[in-house]
Amino acid sequence: MLIDWFTVAAQVINFLILVWLLKRFLYKPILDAIDEREKRIAAELADADAKKAEAKAERDEFQHKNETFEQQRATLLEQAVDAAKAERQRLLDEARQAADALSAKRMEALDKDSHNLSQAIRGRTQEEVFAIARKTLADLASASLEERMAEVFTRRLRELDEQAKDTLGQSLKTAAEPALVRSAFDLPEAQRAAIQNALNETFSADIAIRFETAPELVGGIELGTNGQKLAWSIVEYLTSLENGVEELLKAQSRPEAEPKPKPEPPKPEATNS
Repeated sequence: MLIDWFTVAAQVINFLILVWLLKRFLYKPILDAIDEREKRIAAELADADAKKAEAKAERDEFQHKNETFEQQRATLLEQAVDAAKAERQRLLDEARQAADALSAKRMEALDKDSHNLSQAIRGRTQEEVFAIARKTLADLASASLEERMAEVFTRRLRELDEQAKDTLGQSLKTAAEPALVRSAFDLPEAQRAAIQNALNETFSADIAIRFETAPELVGGIELGTNGQKLAWSIVEYLTSLENGVEELLKAQSRPEAEPKPKPEPPKPEATNS
């Protein structure tokens, strides 16, 4: 059997041309399409991974912001609660202070009214006692109250102890102005002379004095000179009586307390004015 090499060569060439054509127009487009698809799929997968990572990052950021917001909300809520408590306490303190101030003012007003009433009662009592004493002495002793007070004052003047006598005498003798004798009434000439004589005899000197009426003394006589004072007044006895009444009221308010002795009326003595 004879081989037709021309035919063989032509078929080989045809086969190679066919292979080239298949590769050029069939396999290569297919392979390119496959590569392109693989690249597109890889790009889509990469994009999906990127989006997934971005979504995860956004989720983490949102969670972080949410946690931060919760912390801030809790902090703000706590601050609001603390501020509300502080404001409530401030308002309570202001209300308490206002109530205390109002109560203090009311107590002060009550004390003032009580003091004024006590002063009014005391003044009225002194006036009544003075009027009763004047009438009683006039009826029983046939002498005016002024005369009796002048007698008591001169007697007390002569009965001064040595220390009080020396102190008052030194003041009377060294005073640049006449000694002042104040009385709740206008002393008659006889009583003025009696007081002048008592002073001269007590201190063995001519004592210059001047007389002045002082109704606020209620009833009594007061000698003042160079910072020294010698006084005798019904006010002293009324004060002692008032103190005794106050002690009695206190003892009644404290029944378990031991009763205190009634204070004696104070004795007049020379004092620094």
